[in-house]
Amino acid sequence: MSLATIYSRARVGVSSPLVTVETHISNGLPSLNIVGLPEAAVRESKDRVRSAIINSHFEFPTRRVTINLAPADLPKEGGRYDLAIAISVLVASGQLGDIQLRDIEFIGELALSGDIRGVPGLLPSAIACHQANRQLILPEDNQQEASLVESNAVFAKHLTQVTAHLLKQTTLPECVSKPSEPLPLDHKDMRDVKGQYQARRALEVAAAGGHNLLFIGPAGTGKTMLASRLPSIMPAMTEAEALAVASVQSVAGRKMGLDWHWSERPFRSPHHSCSAAALVGGGSIPKPGEASLAHCGVLFLDELPEFDRKVLEVLREPLENGEVHISRARSQVTFPARFQLVAAMNASNEAYSGGQDYYQSSASQKYLKKLSAPFLDRIDLHVEVPPLPSDILVNAQEEGECSASVRKRVERAVERQRARQGVQNALLSGRQLESICALSDEDKRFMQQALEKLKLSARAYHRVLKVALTLADLSDSTVTRAHLMESLSYRKMEKTLATAVSS
Repeated sequence: MSLATIYSRARVGVSSPLVTVETHISNGLPSLNIVGLPEAAVRESKDRVRSAIINSHFEFPTRRVTINLAPADLPKEGGRYDLAIAISVLVASGQLGDIQLRDIEFIGELALSGDIRGVPGLLPSAIACHQANRQLILPEDNQQEASLVESNAVFAKHLTQVTAHLLKQTTLPECVSKPSEPLPLDHKDMRDVKGQYQARRALEVAAAGGHNLLFIGPAGTGKTMLASRLPSIMPAMTEAEALAVASVQSVAGRKMGLDWHWSERPFRSPHHSCSAAALVGGGSIPKPGEASLAHCGVLFLDELPEFDRKVLEVLREPLENGEVHISRARSQVTFPARFQLVAAMNASNEAYSGGQDYYQSSASQKYLKKLSAPFLDRIDLHVEVPPLPSDILVNAQEEGECSASVRKRVERAVERQRARQGVQNALLSGRQLESICALSDEDKRFMQQALEKLKLSARAYHRVLKVALTLADLSDSTVTRAHLMESLSYRKMEKTLATAVSS
């Protein structure tokens, strides 16, 4: 046989398109050419493959070898094609006999000795291979990652183990070490928070409905402390959500069990000096940013006005549609970014003087102008976190409600949402909201007066309804006037901020 066709997978964002490795051996001067838009690392694979084949006690063909990576218009990068190229050369040269490999895919980087090294971003390939009803042969370093997919994938340490498996001399071990139970969450508990009952209530509402949250107050009042406890009361992820999170982490090159844990919601807290590319992703070969790494979790922005305004503006689209679209000259990539934004900020850098007039001072207005009204409009809950009274701070001995207790209420509310529409309230459309809430004529007039007084946008109106629906789910009832009033109370602070921003 002088022609062989082997299957592998490319990496494009969190998708993994099929790559066909075609190898043809013909008469002519000894050479090896790789075509199909290969990057530098792929072009260099011919030297790795040659040495790996020789050191695995096979013969490298002393004829003209042409390798095509199809489709030809898809850029190929990395060392993930080494194993497929090596197998295709061995099949085309007849050293593995007349075997059929239509139902097998190969991914792995080869060392000169023939050892198979792990590659980044393998999980999307394992998912795509399973959906195509093929078996995947992968490096041992990636077997824990591939075990998250219910498939018949197998792993190997060396090229000779793969060839022995293909010749049915031995059988490679399967990837079956998927964690059956989630690891215990290593989050701080809500019982550590003293006082701040309105902020605690806002955290519970945010967790139950997937709402964005902004804490505003002077330094040292517990804003960061509160935000860090949100993951401890969020509902457990579904299987689909956990797999989506794992795919993003895999593409980013993060190690399972070391950088992230299966079924644990992400919590990302970038420094305010980060760039727009670091926040939403980018690069010549696009990689996910902090927004995508926080998918199905929390993106916490501390000291919000200290972020560059242009950096914050790039979050406006992900906050609406839950995706990040990155366009570069040679590729367009989409990363998921359905995160909950939690932000914390001071009103100014001056000493706290208290009262609403404090936010209208010249120092506060100058500080708040770093934020834009459209960005603030996308945040559902605006909560002031005032300084604690000294007697509560010094003398209070009793602990607050623990996270486990709050989480039970949150999970019951989420169950109501999934039973009703299958999604959290934050994802409902305006038409769905109005149908579910079914406001009475009196409540409609009340909302109309509130919108005119607070000067809320159409987006803000629907977000008020979403929060009211979450409040109703937490109380296991339908939407009432009390829920609407509490929801509107989370928007009063926005009016103060918007006045300062626009002044």
